[in-house]
Amino acid sequence: MPADTAPADPLISPAEWAIRKDLAALYRLVALFGWDDTIFTHISARVPAKDSRVTGPDGPVASQVDHFLINPYGMFFEEMTASALIKVDLDGNMVGRSEGFVNPAGFTIHSALHAACPDAHVVIHLHTDAMTGVSAQKEGLLPLTQNALLLGPHITYHGYEGVALDPDERQRIVADLGQKKIMLLRNHGALAYGASAAEAFTLIYFLEQACRQQIAALSAGRDGVLEASQDAQDKVAPLGAGVGFVSGLLWPGLMRRLERNYPGWDA
Repeated sequence: MPADTAPADPLISPAEWAIRKDLAALYRLVALFGWDDTIFTHISARVPAKDSRVTGPDGPVASQVDHFLINPYGMFFEEMTASALIKVDLDGNMVGRSEGFVNPAGFTIHSALHAACPDAHVVIHLHTDAMTGVSAQKEGLLPLTQNALLLGPHITYHGYEGVALDPDERQRIVADLGQKKIMLLRNHGALAYGASAAEAFTLIYFLEQACRQQIAALSAGRDGVLEASQDAQDKVAPLGAGVGFVSGLLWPGLMRRLERNYPGWDA
């Protein structure tokens, strides 16, 4: 099982170290499931806010500053370790003893969610063939399978604007996201966020399954597939709210599987 060894860096608290280990585990799980895209795409985790002294009109005051952890650009997902993750603030400044640099497009997407969504503690952004394929289909995710029905109420869409290098796009991503936890980025890929690494993984797992199944079903042509009835959709949709509970059951097994296949993420 994962080691509980405290980090060597005194600037990293035990709470942050626990977040680092979960995030590094997510990177390796994405690689293990074959969802990675070499050095591209990103997963991030918010580090709990801490007091920071800033100068106001009446002198120094305490302010709450959020940071988040993300991958160093150029590192493969199966290589990720807790200590290798980079910590940045919401303006993109490096925090602490970090080596490497962050993919600018990754910063744009992830900083948008961490800044605007209080529950977005862990954000996963991927480019799998299935997710990207469905993102490019005009009708988006169709009510063809149980997985799709479970996720239906939680999915929204954001139109493609090119590589996400424009900081202004953050506002439009957040506006399109609304209160949903899953977004298909048109002609690009997908993202999902959760209150924990377990929840974020579970959401993206169900999305990948639903997209793969849709691509397979549509091999029969649009007129050759059977959509679930509206009654069935209405019956299944509320069950999607149980993802948080299910993720708690799934995560320990994922950690055991990761230990067997990709040990060392917690270093």
